[in-house]
Amino acid sequence: MLQEKFKNTEIILASQSPRRQELLKGLDINFKIETRPVNEVYSNDLKGAQITDYLSILKADAFKNDLKDDQLLITSDTIVWFNDAPLEKPKSEQHAIEMITDMSGNVHEVYTSVCFTSTSQQTVINDCTKVHFANLTAAEIEYYVKTYQPMDKAGAYGIQDWLGYAAVTRLEGCYYNVMGLPLPKVYGFLKSL
Repeated sequence: MLQEKFKNTEIILASQSPRRQELLKGLDINFKIETRPVNEVYSNDLKGAQITDYLSILKADAFKNDLKDDQLLITSDTIVWFNDAPLEKPKSEQHAIEMITDMSGNVHEVYTSVCFTSTSQQTVINDCTKVHFANLTAAEIEYYVKTYQPMDKAGAYGIQDWLGYAAVTRLEGCYYNVMGLPLPKVYGFLKSL
């Protein structure tokens, strides 16, 4: 479907996340991967989707002067939002254990923003999913962190691996958003271009 629509457009996904790459591939479109270093710093007064909107635009800014007319850049950012604060990637195994312990038996939100940039326009879409976690024992949390090494994941977990299977009791919203790309919204936006 989208392959034909974008046959004259080079789509660039600026993400090293294997999950995002896999998800975008699932929409049957061709794209190349190119990333540029970005200092992901934002103001403390930003909340929830404001953070991910800001960071997805910041990632696009790194390409601003190099995009060609036949290119579409896709940048994205995901955070876990819990107790009115962002949970980003853990800084250590101990930090990951603390994050998951705090979320155990509670509800958190996952925000993902996706920024679409071309030479003529820039649009940001975002999505929010509420995730309900079961109560986890200290042994379960330690097992997960040691076995699955979730250091590259916002909130120190992946919904598509062991912790997702064992702990997620309910979702309100898009499953793929929690993985890092709200696919129905991405597809809808690309279709509308």
